[in-house]
Amino acid sequence: MKRFAVVGHLAATSGAFSLNDLAGSAGRMDVLCRCINSSFFLSHDLRRDVECYLVLCGEPDPEKTILFRGSEVRYLSPDERSSAALIKKALSIPCGDEFRESTPGVFVRRGGLSRLLAEIPFAVLDEAGEDVRTAQALPEACLLSDHHNFTAGEQAMIEGYPRYSVGPRSLHADHAITVLLNEMDRRESGWIS
Repeated sequence: MKRFAVVGHLAATSGAFSLNDLAGSAGRMDVLCRCINSSFFLSHDLRRDVECYLVLCGEPDPEKTILFRGSEVRYLSPDERSSAALIKKALSIPCGDEFRESTPGVFVRRGGLSRLLAEIPFAVLDEAGEDVRTAQALPEACLLSDHHNFTAGEQAMIEGYPRYSVGPRSLHADHAITVLLNEMDRRESGWIS
């Protein structure tokens, strides 16, 4: 199972945001929606072996985590608005400490990064990390930040975690996911030994 977690520092934690203002009142939810699309979409199919976690840290009720599970997800189309509608629906239902399904393959719970790190052994995608092209093995779970850098508190939580780089330049989170998945595809298909 391939897993991606993206921290949305300003992302809304209530379903009250407008689908017409994902970059504004939703706290740059558009960035997270693009990460969902990059995690799952192929030309005419979905990646069923991927899970994507969105750690939402914005107002009014932080922190919440939304999970998209590729093996179960339904109603997801390759546009930001579709992803955002599923996130909005998840944030509109009451949730507690355990994941609750809002639509098939989409789940929500209270809690944020520290809890997720305690459950899944993530590696961090970082420009200064080990090059994915030359790494002996690639991580199965990767942590990324949205358009903001990790906060000092988040950096402290991930200190000592393995770090991997998809290249020498800083990429958008959704592009980094695409590059890493491409490298994984190449290895799994035998293009690279």
